[in-house]
Amino acid sequence: MKSVKVGLLPLYVKLYDDCLSWMRPRIEAFHETIIAKLEAEGLEVLRSPLCRLEDEFRATLSRFEAEGAEAVITLHLAYSPSLESEKPLKECKLPIDILDTTPDYSFSPEEPSAGLDFDHGIHGVQDMCNLLCRNHVPFDLFVGHWEQSDVCRRVANCVRAQVAASALATARVGIIGEPFAGMGDFRVPYEEMKRDIGITVVPVATSVIGNYEDKVTEERVDALQAADEARFVKHDVSEEAYRRITKTSLAVKDWCEADRLDAFTINFLAVGRTTGFRHMVFDRACRAMEDGIGYAGEGDVLTAALVGALLRSWEDTSFVEMFCPNWKDNVIFLSHMGEYNLRVAANAPTLRVRPFPFGDSGDTYALMAPMKAGQATIVNLAPMGNGDYTLLAINGTMQPVPEASNFNHLVNGWFKPKLPIDEMLRLYSENGGTHHSALVYGIPAEALRPIAKRFGWKFVII
Repeated sequence: MKSVKVGLLPLYVKLYDDCLSWMRPRIEAFHETIIAKLEAEGLEVLRSPLCRLEDEFRATLSRFEAEGAEAVITLHLAYSPSLESEKPLKECKLPIDILDTTPDYSFSPEEPSAGLDFDHGIHGVQDMCNLLCRNHVPFDLFVGHWEQSDVCRRVANCVRAQVAASALATARVGIIGEPFAGMGDFRVPYEEMKRDIGITVVPVATSVIGNYEDKVTEERVDALQAADEARFVKHDVSEEAYRRITKTSLAVKDWCEADRLDAFTINFLAVGRTTGFRHMVFDRACRAMEDGIGYAGEGDVLTAALVGALLRSWEDTSFVEMFCPNWKDNVIFLSHMGEYNLRVAANAPTLRVRPFPFGDSGDTYALMAPMKAGQATIVNLAPMGNGDYTLLAINGTMQPVPEASNFNHLVNGWFKPKLPIDEMLRLYSENGGTHHSALVYGIPAEALRPIAKRFGWKFVII
């Protein structure tokens, strides 16, 4: 799980320090408990003394921003008068996520009345949220008991989605070749993506990839080959083919680094012996996603940017296409020519020849393995025209693949949606979902809502 830095803003009231100082030890202990709980969810938590007065709130929020926090999480440790935090929160440049919880799970007539002193932070939340609404300050609110619900996981997922949204808004996406002729669903003019989302498209001439390839040393190929031999099962790729194709793969890596790309996309029809882009590098797409660089096929800049943004927060994210329905078992077959994130491989990939009949470059190689089982969400960013987009998210699980599968020579994953596949497919296409998507392991669809909220997009959960 990737670590994401947040600032935890503890809200308190000076009156209690002045008149009820005996409360402090238990309040401080609960503060530490919540820090530990958020750290267990993979957050790097910037700490702060309890904030009570406007100057304390302002100083803490300024420090969070200076120290690189991606968001601020508020925690009411008791009632806190909203006018003390109003202006600092209004001035805050970070996303605001409100954790509305209390130390005790049970508060009833049978409980000791001392709980009254420690479990009344919720009306401080209400006071503060009213001021945030009146000041038109956006926030996300998460309510529940810190231990007996998943509220801390929900707030952590929200922060990650906010990080992904920020990454999407600043994405630099390289493209080799032109978008695949005739594919219309993912195609958006580059200037519109820049205007509406913030994506910068970085085209590259295929001859430039050839120039990078000419500079790849034999020593670099040797080093990668040694690592691959220790990691992958070698099948039918010759020594000569491996070294020749790997030079092109490393050239694409060098281009991505030189142009500071967050993602890239390749139209495989740009490959050719004379174009400068000499081999289709399925392996580089796989290795790039493993390293946190987004990818999508066929010149799809939009989905490549989405995959890269999601990788910023969730390492087990991959480019996918829904290929074939298995109506009988209510499963969708996910695949592509040879591109997926190596982190989601169910076992050690096999390095094998991948036939490539689409140009004069000859066959290439790919790193093939079935995708692992587990909870997962298919995520799609669908352009709807006139600057509008829809973010779709499909709840489901990836199914285990038997060792005797007939598809182990292909990229293959088997996704079982929460809904019957006929209903899922109907809702997906009725809402404009495209044929290129991302797959994210380990989160429910609801966790992605903050991305749509950031851009004002329609959000559809299926």
